[in-house]
Amino acid sequence: MFIQKVIYLVLGLVFISLQAQAQAQAQVEAGPSKQQRPTYIFMAGDSTMAIKAVKDYPETGWGMPFSYFFADDIIVDNRAKNGRSTRTFISEGRWQGILSELQANDVVIIQFGHNDQSKHKTDRYTTPEQFTENLKRFIRDVRSKNAKPVLMTPITRRYFNDDGTIKDTHPIYADLVRDVANQTGVSFVDMERVTQAYFQAMGDELSALRFMHIKPDLHPNYPNGVKDNTHLNALGAREVAQLVLAELKTLNHPLAKRLRDVDPKHLKLSY
Repeated sequence: MFIQKVIYLVLGLVFISLQAQAQAQAQVEAGPSKQQRPTYIFMAGDSTMAIKAVKDYPETGWGMPFSYFFADDIIVDNRAKNGRSTRTFISEGRWQGILSELQANDVVIIQFGHNDQSKHKTDRYTTPEQFTENLKRFIRDVRSKNAKPVLMTPITRRYFNDDGTIKDTHPIYADLVRDVANQTGVSFVDMERVTQAYFQAMGDELSALRFMHIKPDLHPNYPNGVKDNTHLNALGAREVAQLVLAELKTLNHPLAKRLRDVDPKHLKLSY
């Protein structure tokens, strides 16, 4: 009887040992446990938002500095591209590329209008009716994935009236964005109005320092100089990105609560 109990005990220990080995082997074969996927911010837009090649510096899309504002569990995926309108962003498969990766609770920032309104550029021009429908489609598609769209008017171009005010340089199209925002109840930032007020307050001379204004023989990328009142330089892009963040805070948007941790030594600094 005693020997029989010992045999049962030994067999039980062997079984437990084999079971533990099997579980360990299964874990090895399965690989490390999956970590929670980070939240993505996808950016859909044109050159004023896009990532620039080194050959184009100091031209900078505002989406570039914007990507540094957020915590490590946020990934900013900037899909904006020079010269794209809502129509070409769809026809080239760029919108579908975002949708194929979009998951619940991700955010998609949508900002178009510069190129849609370019009637003389038939490769990108979008009629007002098409533009409206494309924006509504973007919003429907994002919501169908249980993700969060943010709609924005295009940033202003830098053209001053004689009285020192900045011209409305997106007639019809900025208003169409506002109309779509009202109709759909989407999170909305009127960046045309925000940037108009910002650069207008600076005046002609200081605002020029934020755009692509370079005299000849100063920068190797632009030996003949450049005077561009649409595209931002690094300083202008950073400031516009900060304006976007300020507007998200005003909206109490969830993204505004997911910023990167502040280095403690920076808390000792003030302006």
